[in-house]
Parts: sequence; C-alpha cells; structure tokens
Amino acid sequence: MSQKTPNDTAKTDQDKGGAYDADTGVLPSDGVALWQVFLIFLRLGLTSFGGPVAHISYFREEFVHRRRWLSDTRYADLVALCQFVPGPASSQVGMGIGMALGGVRGSLMAWLGFTMPSAIVLAVLGITFVHFDLAAIDNVIRGLKLVAVGVVAHALVGMARNLCPDV
Repeated sequence: MSQKTPNDTAKTDQDKGGAYDADTGVLPSDGVALWQVFLIFLRLGLTSFGGPVAHISYFREEFVHRRRWLSDTRYADLVALCQFVPGPASSQVGMGIGMALGGVRGSLMAWLGFTMPSAIVLAVLGITFVHFDLAAIDNVIRGLKLVAVGVVAHALVGMARNLCPDV
C-alpha cells in the first residue's frame, strides 16, 4: 500500500479545486438537496438582470467560484454545449447545472427557481400595465438597460480572463 505525501494531497486538492469531484467535475449529488438547488436558482432568478450573458456570469460566480460545485472547465464545456444547441442558452446552462447536481428533478428545480420570478413579474406587469404611465415605465426600462450593459461587460471580462488566458 502506498501512502500519500502532503504534496500528493495538495496536488489532488488543487486538481479537484476543493469541493468538486475530479472525475465528474461536480459535487456528488448526495451533497446537494433539491430544495437547495431550487432556492439558489430562485435567488438568482430574483437578482439576475442583464440577459443571457449576464445570467451565465452569475451562474459561474455562484457555482464555480462561490460554492465550488463545478470546475471552470466543466462549466465552460456546459456553456459551449448550450451555445451550440438551439434555445435560450442561460436557461439551458441553469438546467444543465441542476441536472448535474440533482438529475432530472434538479434540472426541474433549477428551471422553476430561475424562471418563476420573471414569469410572475411579467404576468403582474401585463395585467396592470394599463394602470401605469407609459413614460414612467420607459424610464425604468432605460435605467435597467444601462445597468445591464455594466453587468454584461463585467461578465465578459471575467469569463475572458479565465477562459482565454492567452489573449
């Protein structure tokens, strides 16, 4: 039997990135409860503005950096796959993360958590739209667009630094 030296352990921990499994690139699914997946995506759904590129950045920050449930490489592979197939990439990335963490039910929890806040807000705004001054709504939307530009720029710079280190 061979024993691990501290250097071997350090290298293994570094290769894993700490919390995730080196073979799969994901924290084992028994370590993440479905309610956690739902609540994390619900929070992201409530706070993620700026469109798909920004959403993808928020997901990366949450699941790669903050929780360390995915490696940068695994995340980049997931984003690349979702960009390749038709449909909304950020929703697909979110559902892919949910699938990796909790199977089909995890994917459903991620989709519900991320989509529900905007669906409720849009339904309420659609129902009550006739009661608001159109100029006030235009000003709010204009302000949100400006914030979105900053969020997207921040996302692009952050992803470029990690995924294109030679540039």
